[in-house]
Order: sequence, then structure tokens, then C-alpha cells
Amino acid sequence: MLNSHEITFSGRSNQIDRAAHLRRLSSDLLEHRRAALLPFWRDKLLFDVSGDIPSLGWVPPMKDHLELAEDGLVFLGMSGETPCFTADFSILEEAEARSAFGETMKFIDLRSVAGDLMPSAATLAATAKGVLSWHATHRFCSRCGEPTQQDDGGWRRRCASCSGLHFPRTDPVVIMLILRGEQVLLGRQSQWPDGLYSLLAGFMEPGETIEDAVRRETREESGIEVGRVRYLACQPWPFPASLMLGCVAEALGTRLTIDHEELEDAQWVSRSKMAVILQGEHPRFAAPRKDAIASSILSAWVAGDIGRF
Repeated sequence: MLNSHEITFSGRSNQIDRAAHLRRLSSDLLEHRRAALLPFWRDKLLFDVSGDIPSLGWVPPMKDHLELAEDGLVFLGMSGETPCFTADFSILEEAEARSAFGETMKFIDLRSVAGDLMPSAATLAATAKGVLSWHATHRFCSRCGEPTQQDDGGWRRRCASCSGLHFPRTDPVVIMLILRGEQVLLGRQSQWPDGLYSLLAGFMEPGETIEDAVRRETREESGIEVGRVRYLACQPWPFPASLMLGCVAEALGTRLTIDHEELEDAQWVSRSKMAVILQGEHPRFAAPRKDAIASSILSAWVAGDIGRF
């Protein structure tokens, strides 16, 4: 059994209630004495680096800060009695960003520290990054092309010209543990670090079920036909806004016909060899990063927690 709470960005966000019913009134909550702001700058998140491990860099939403926010604040929800907000400060120059929030605060790429965060903190960071990334790329109406404005506490954008409403989007991606007996199918893309192999994955298309997408993507990339498919777990992946849908699937054969526009290489790997790869002890193969759902799925399979069909 795959424990979804052990997957980065998939833990329960116990520390916050999204409180959708308060979004329209969220500007009033800025005056709350406990209100807290989580700043972003050029796709990096503010962290408090005063301790041994960086922690989320919450700061009071002071007026001087709010005036620097590029596109308004997003209301993340309530952590107990604390209203929580996030905002993008990318308009600042680098020197200004370094000094704006204090000496113990530093903007850090979320990818580099995600695996070290508590589950609730990682989930909150993924939420903030996802919605801010959406705002940054949807500032114009897709219906009429006119500028849009943040609305509903930052959870939608409104076009004043045509009254169109636009909402944050998530792109579903299937990622699959393709099995044939005691072997798993791994692939690599040419732009990946040397030796890195991972599970096959691909975006879902309109009109597809999860099972359909698993079968199509596997056939397109590797030439392998797939039979039974079973859902395992999911992972929000905020780089920029995907939902990874982890599945295990039964390969009906082993002969590979690789689409080299999609993959540089694909190979069948035994369970014992996969254990060595995951331990970082294989001379040629490197494992997926530990905060990726591929690593969690492969580790569970090697440990015997994902059984046969």
C-alpha cells in the first residue's frame, strides 16, 4: 500500500482551513493582529533561514510590503485564528528583495527544499506557488484579450470588458508503474541529468479517463500495450501547476519501440536492480528525486507494498 501522506506536497494541510467562504471578505482580514504573509519573488519562496532547516518565511502584511506586491494578495485561508496570505514581489530588484523582509529571511527555490519541509508546510507552499504562477500567466482575458483583475481573494480573475470569469487551473498528468513480472519500465528524456531514469508520464487529453491516458501514453512513448490499470495515489506538483496521478499498470509484452521524440531511452529494470538504483549505488542509473511521486511509487514497489494484479 502506498501511503499518500509520505508523498511531498500530498500531506494533509492540518495547519490551514482554505475558508472559501471568507475569500470575498479577505481584505478586511489584513487588519487582523495575527495576519501573516508568505512572499514569493521571481518563482522563489521566502524562507526563514535562522534555524538549522529553512522554514516558511511568514511576515506581517505591513503597508510598506503590500504596496510592493505585483498583483495583489491571495488569501490562502485560516490557520487557527491567523489569516494567511501570499503575494508576488517579483517587481522588486534583486537587492531590494534581499533586504525587504529582514536579515534572517531568504528567497529560495522551492524545489531545492521541498523534501525537507513538514507535510503541511509543503502543501501550503505548493498551493501558494500554484495560484501565483497561474496569476502571472493569466493577466489577459482568453475571451476578449483585455486585462483581467484579481477577484474573490485571489481565487479568480475578472475581465471588466466582457465580464468573463477565470479560475486557477490544474493540469492532470498520469505517471505509471508499468510492470511485467518482476520488471518495471523506466524511461529518460535527453534533457535530464546524466543517468536519470524515471517512470513514464504524460498529460491527459480531453475526453480521456485515467486508464485511457495510461494506455495511450505508454504505447506512444515505448510501444508497450497495457492491460489492467489501477490508481495508486496523487501528488500536486506546482512546477508550474500539475496533478500527478500515480498508477500501476500491467504490460502485455516487453518489446520496446521507443519514440525518440519523447524519450532518449527506455529500459526494463528488475526489482533487485531498482533497489540498488534507489540507494544511489548503481554506477550508471540515477533515481528520481526523492520529493517526486515517482520515487515514492518505485520505493513502495521495491519494498513489496504494491502487489501484483
